[in-house]
Amino acid sequence: MRTQSVRWRAAAVLASVLLVGGVAACGNSDTGGGGSKDDGKITMGFSQVGAESGWRTANTTSIKESATAAGIELKFDDAQQKQENQIKAIRNYIQQKVDVIAFSPVVESGWDTVLKEAKDAGIPVILTDRSVDSADKSLYKTFLGSDFVKEGRLAGEWLVEQKKTASGPVNIVELQGNTGAAPANDRKKGFGEAIAANPNLKIIASQPGDFTRAGGKQVMEQFLKANKQIDVLFAHNDDMGLGALEAITAAGKVPGKDITIITVDAVKDGMQALADGKFNFIAECSPLLGPQLMDLAKKVHAGEEVPARIETEETTFTTEQAKEALPNRKY
Repeated sequence: MRTQSVRWRAAAVLASVLLVGGVAACGNSDTGGGGSKDDGKITMGFSQVGAESGWRTANTTSIKESATAAGIELKFDDAQQKQENQIKAIRNYIQQKVDVIAFSPVVESGWDTVLKEAKDAGIPVILTDRSVDSADKSLYKTFLGSDFVKEGRLAGEWLVEQKKTASGPVNIVELQGNTGAAPANDRKKGFGEAIAANPNLKIIASQPGDFTRAGGKQVMEQFLKANKQIDVLFAHNDDMGLGALEAITAAGKVPGKDITIITVDAVKDGMQALADGKFNFIAECSPLLGPQLMDLAKKVHAGEEVPARIETEETTFTTEQAKEALPNRKY
């Protein structure tokens, strides 16, 4: 009987040890779940619009390099210009329980449902480069980016000054960005408001070129065929303007002389075209948002209050200013 009692006690002790060990093992597996770990490191899910231009490439590089420098784990997704891809990526980030979600929206509308899902999951959202038109501003913490209306207005004001002595019609064609995108809507608005100061300035054709060189070239070819007299081109970004250069040259015209060219961005290729006299004016839109974005991610993750709108510092360039700036240009 004593032997059986000893055996029973030994078995009970072993069972207790196994039970405790099993609970501990379950606890260890739970602590490793999700994108947010208890190691103090922030995990950010970022959905990029795509890789449609030199500006976007520089923006992506800035974000990736800044995340590494800030010690933030970055989960990156390229939406390839499709809103449905961005919504899918954001939902994946929610499932992965990342600490912060940031994205540059392909278009302005249609985000309320997925942003509410992020809010309900307790994950703060930062909009970068482009904003959304959601009436409920509590769905995101802040918007970091340029004032696109201002960029369009600066472009228009420069043109008004240049054409102030024009006695007859000045025919303008406009290469817009993606339909429904904030930069396209806002740059068009700002430019239109500015040129209204001179009734001689008329936009005779306006069409999306999707922010790409190929799109800019194709649409400019159509403009040149459909319009006998084009005096000015306003392109919503450098890449469309660079594509338009090919079409203008192929049509036997001299870009920058026969047709005044105004663009937005100030990437290296655009600045070189400006320095060479092929472009006439550029309103800057800086893609180097990475450092500011990582700083904001740390603040919102810590529960700090941040401004609802943070504007990037930018300028404008003429040909002479482009020549001075090019040697030290980072993008």
